[in-house]
Amino acid sequence: MYHLTIHSHFAAAHNLNNYQGECENLHGHNWKVEVTVGARELDKAGLGIDFKVLKQETKDILNDLDHKYLNELPPFTETSPSSENIARHLFQRLSERLNNDNVRVEKVNVWESDYACASYTED
Repeated sequence: MYHLTIHSHFAAAHNLNNYQGECENLHGHNWKVEVTVGARELDKAGLGIDFKVLKQETKDILNDLDHKYLNELPPFTETSPSSENIARHLFQRLSERLNNDNVRVEKVNVWESDYACASYTED
């Protein structure tokens, strides 16, 4: 199995629902996003998936979140836009776009700061 990882980022505001503390107030982050996919085989060019494709698909999804108030966007109108839920959302959206017989999204990490990261995988 081959593993490929790209890094990206977006900036957005949110507040945590059902939270007791400062993060229940409106605030923002410059989130860093890491996406890891697995590929069983390489194509004729020796690639599992072109990094250009992986970066563009990630960018397209992140554009829907960038410089927005996340609490107003589906699916976060019903679910708190925590880093954990953002990671799951990105994982699911990327899986819809990228998964095939050879390539699978394996993990999405969402860093809300240099020191705090949430990850989502499906087993």
